Amino acid sequence: MNMQKETNNWFASWFDTPYYHILYKDRDYEEAQLFMDNITHYLNLPENAKILDLACGKGRHSIYLNQLGYDVTGADLSENSIAIASKHSNEKLHFKVHDMREPFEEKFDAIFNLFTSFGYFENDDDNLTTLKAIHNSLTEYGFAVIDFMNTHKVIANLVPQETKTVDGINFHIKRYVEDNHIIKEIDFEDKGQHFHYTEKVKALTLEDFETMMEEAGIYLLDIFGDYKLHKFFKNDSERLIMIFK
Repeated sequence: MNMQKETNNWFASWFDTPYYHILYKDRDYEEAQLFMDNITHYLNLPENAKILDLACGKGRHSIYLNQLGYDVTGADLSENSIAIASKHSNEKLHFKVHDMREPFEEKFDAIFNLFTSFGYFENDDDNLTTLKAIHNSLTEYGFAVIDFMNTHKVIANLVPQETKTVDGINFHIKRYVEDNHIIKEIDFEDKGQHFHYTEKVKALTLEDFETMMEEAGIYLLDIFGDYKLHKFFKNDSERLIMIFK
């Protein structure tokens, strides 16, 4: 096994730990469901549309989309997450371990990449490769949705240090910008052991996405700034939500 590759892909190890899910377990899923209601309505997806939830984690959004009646495939690099998600599989809900840089054999009516599940790769070219893979996995009339952070706002409001206590574990979090990446260092102790993880996401702006999309032959249809699908404002919007085909 190539250990160098292991250390490069910080997300391969961190997302596979139970601690990742403990730290983020309070994420607002009602807001997420509202977003999925809004976006499926906006895209006017047919009743039995095939949806790919790319970087689906433990599959919570896939499960909800399936409850709305869609035929859903959840894909994620984390084997642990997919093993947990797969317990919810049914005839119209499937999960698979998949690297988002690779296109799918089958084509989808919609591809969702939710909650800043983009821009993790060490190599910048991989971001373009991922966009091309998404593009190539869509049907002729299919739409893709990338829900990314609004980098401008995040950097302007970066909290340099904080401690979050979840399930009796004190997560010490440091945030900073380095080399055009937003970096989050997470330190904590559990069962007498010290853990250290680093999250690293490329500080991609709308302009960066537009440049990559042009290169990938992607047509950017719409941009929203939050889960209620309001207009995007560079300085104020919570999210950067891009719809393309």
